Amino acid sequence: MKSPVVKRSIVVGGHKTSVSLEEAFWSGMKEISLERNMTLSELVGKIDSSRQHGNLSSAIRLFVLDHFRTLAVGPTGEPKLHGSRAWDLAELSLEKGS
Repeated sequence: MKSPVVKRSIVVGGHKTSVSLEEAFWSGMKEISLERNMTLSELVGKIDSSRQHGNLSSAIRLFVLDHFRTLAVGPTGEPKLHGSRAWDLAELSLEKGS
């Protein structure tokens, strides 16, 4: 059985290191680095230099989680609603208020 964790080598701060993450986190990192016009190594370097504690893999997971959570709910924590789902939720809140 294939492991859900993928280990990759990456250069961080001029030094080669290996990072083990689930494929979903690697995909998320690639997406974020493309959005920011950065290489994966540059993005990992920023995460590495700003982490307070814990290992690099954990810091990356928390960074990716925070990035996509902010996209989903916005920086204020209020849900962002898109498309017909917004209408469904708006109708539910109106029905509850009636």
